[in-house]
This record gives sequence, structure tokens and C-alpha cells, in this order.
Amino acid sequence: MSKYILKRIGQSLAVLFLVSVFAFILLYMVPGDPVYAMLGGDITREQYDIAYREMGLDRSVMVRYFGWLFRFVTGDWGKSFKYAMPVVEVIGSRLPVTMFLGLISVVIGTGFGILLGTVAGKNRGKLSDSFITVCSNLGAVMPVFWLAVLGMYIFSLKLGWLPSHGFSFASEPWLMVRQAVLPVISLSVGQICITTRQMRSGMLEVIRQDYIRTARAKGLKESQVVYRHAIRNAVLPVVTLTGMSIRNVVAGAVSIEQVFAIAGMGSLLMNGILSKDVAVVQACIMIIAIVVVLSTLIVDISYGILDPRIRIK
Repeated sequence: MSKYILKRIGQSLAVLFLVSVFAFILLYMVPGDPVYAMLGGDITREQYDIAYREMGLDRSVMVRYFGWLFRFVTGDWGKSFKYAMPVVEVIGSRLPVTMFLGLISVVIGTGFGILLGTVAGKNRGKLSDSFITVCSNLGAVMPVFWLAVLGMYIFSLKLGWLPSHGFSFASEPWLMVRQAVLPVISLSVGQICITTRQMRSGMLEVIRQDYIRTARAKGLKESQVVYRHAIRNAVLPVVTLTGMSIRNVVAGAVSIEQVFAIAGMGSLLMNGILSKDVAVVQACIMIIAIVVVLSTLIVDISYGILDPRIRIK
């Protein structure tokens, strides 16, 4: 198992290295002069020279890259020209918000999805299976931003039960909970529906296996057969699905944060791209890559634990 984990860690580090190269050359992909592209044309020669040196454009490419990589690893992510403050401070105030809302939605979506998928798969062809299948198919194709707007219209504008915008850890606890309800539900619906469909398919495949029939022939209760034998094997594809959902926690919340005016990573990345704030975009790309790599690594290790055949191969 240790060799399996070390191999996956090595592959993850190689991916992060390649992403860091792409994030660095992003500076040279900006059309025209990078300094004018970020600061605009209405700057003095002195301001241009200062920015030119701060961006390290007076040094060779290799020196700039390894210098930038070393600073990033040590926590110096540069300075945002848009916000006039260090990038690490800008991201430090936004990343926890996105991770908090995103991870809660993943936990809710995965938990309810496994439960509903198990119920549907165990009761194939019955009314409960048909109802869950139809609802999950409808929910899986609904755009996230449409659900967010619909929820805002019903629960904020019409009923007045929940706030229509904003989320902050500085808010009062009850207000913070009320602000989180609509974004979390909007992010969770798709996860619940996709996980339900995947879990149902896994259950239908597993319950036809010989070892399930053997377990029933031994006289085990149906609940023991389902929860002790069937779910463990049917949940394997859901592990991958959950890992993919965690990957989207940082980058996939752009529409939700725009609809609810939440100051998170999604809106920060969007604003950084529009304002050509390269330092912010570079840091966002690296953080997204780290989240993706870590989630993939966790999924791979989880697969190795749940299915020993994988790590043996």
C-alpha cells in the first residue's frame, strides 16, 4: 500500500509542476505589453518602470520562473494590482467562504445521494424507485444558476424567509446560517441527483452478483445483505464522483457567487480575468490545481483501501 501511495504522490507532484509552468507563462499570454495590459495606458514612465521591476520582467525567464515558484511555495504570491494588497491576503479572505459552502454541499449531496440511490436500487420497479429516478433525472439537468435564481425568487423575494445575497463569517451565527441555505441547496441539488443515479446503477449491478445471493441463502437479513455487502461495492463509483465534486468546489462556484453576490474564489477568479490581474489569476490557478490533485489523490487512496485489487495492480 505504501508503494501505491508514494507512486500517486509522485504523479501528483508532476502534475502540479506542469500546472505551475502554465500558470507562469500566463503572464506572457496577455496581449500586448503585460504592464500596460494590467495597469492601462494612462501611467507615467516612472510607474511603468516600477511595475516592470515588480513583475520581474527585467530578468531571464528561467530566473523569473524559479523565483516565482519559490516565492509561491513559501507563501509570497505577489501583489494584486486591482486590490492593491498581497494576493495571499485577498485569497485568504475568500477561499474559506468558498470551501465552507462547497464542502457542505458535497457532504449533503453525497450523503443524500447514497441514501436515495440505495433505496431506489433496492426497490427496483416500485413506486419509490420510479419517483426517485424521475426526480434525480430532472434535477441533474437543471442549471445551477437557474436553481439559484428560482430559490432567490421564491424564498427571498416572495416569502422573505432567507437573505437574497451575501455571506460572511463575520455575520451573526443565525444570519450566517440563513445566508448559507440558498447557496448550499443550489450547489447540493445537482450533486444529490447525480450521486443518486450512480448509486442506483451500482446497486442494481451489485445485487445480481453471486456473493449477494449466497449471503441471502445463508439466511442473513435483507438489511445486513444491503448495508454490509452491497453498499460497500456499489459505492466505489460514488467515491470518484465525490472526488470530482470536490474538484469543482473552488472553480465551480462562479455562477452561485455571482448570483448571491458572495465574495469567494469563483468571483475572485472571474474579476481577476476581466481586470487582467495576473498575480491573482496565477494564484487561483495553482490553488484550483492543488485542490484537484489532492482530491484525485484521496480518491485513488480510497479506491486502494476499498478495493485491494487496485493497489495490487
